[in-house]
Amino acid sequence: MERADGLLRVAAVRYTLSLDKLFTLPTDEVGEGLFDQDNPNSLRVILTRARENARGVQDHITKEVWEAVNAIYHLVEGHSLEDQFSSFGALHVMEQFTRHCVLYAGITDITMPRGVGWNFMNLGKYMERSLQTLALSDKEFQVIDYNMEETRDIMQWRYLLLCLSGYELHLKTYRSSSYNFNALHQVLFNEDFPHSLIYSLTRLQRHLNAIVKENRSPESEALLRHFGRIYSKAKYMDPESINGRTLQQLFGETRTELLLFGRRLGQHFFSYS
Repeated sequence: MERADGLLRVAAVRYTLSLDKLFTLPTDEVGEGLFDQDNPNSLRVILTRARENARGVQDHITKEVWEAVNAIYHLVEGHSLEDQFSSFGALHVMEQFTRHCVLYAGITDITMPRGVGWNFMNLGKYMERSLQTLALSDKEFQVIDYNMEETRDIMQWRYLLLCLSGYELHLKTYRSSSYNFNALHQVLFNEDFPHSLIYSLTRLQRHLNAIVKENRSPESEALLRHFGRIYSKAKYMDPESINGRTLQQLFGETRTELLLFGRRLGQHFFSYS
């Protein structure tokens, strides 16, 4: 569900900004990307898997959470969606899905008991969010070849900040004209920004600690230490010391370590072999 939410935000921002530039991204291209059955990261496939996962753990989630997932699944299976994407209804459809994602997040927050199921759900949520932030940020900093001294206007960071739902916060928070450093600080180190790397890692650590506390073993303790190294590297890095080489390295190494941690987590808790 977190991946679906991120995909929708990126698609909506890309579509809207294309209109700002007085040309239209072909709506059939957007539709294919969202609804392609053969694309493992299309909205249709992601939501189908979310529903399958929810069905498999119905005893551990609330009825309201199941109904929220089921509702958005049936929306994506609607037969008229592709037709709407070939007309002027593309943005309306994406807004419909986004509202469902927000509704799901709210329902989950107010109905799920704060037990092991809640902790595992949030591990997945913030793992996905961390990886999304790293991928989107890395792509945008590649544009300036990771050169933090290159002159860039705030409007050139608008795509990244809108995709992470942080543009308005940025305008209210950052007052200096060091736009590259401001954007970098927000997406990586701003502890009040819900889509920053450090915000997601902090919550990952909280939920991992709760899970390990209830499942003590040498393997789970090793997982905790593994994640601790990832978290400490981001938490205690000096933003002022970052240059092009260290920034590129930070994006790449953090993503690699998170993916490795995720595989180890799955093998330990969810492998039945």
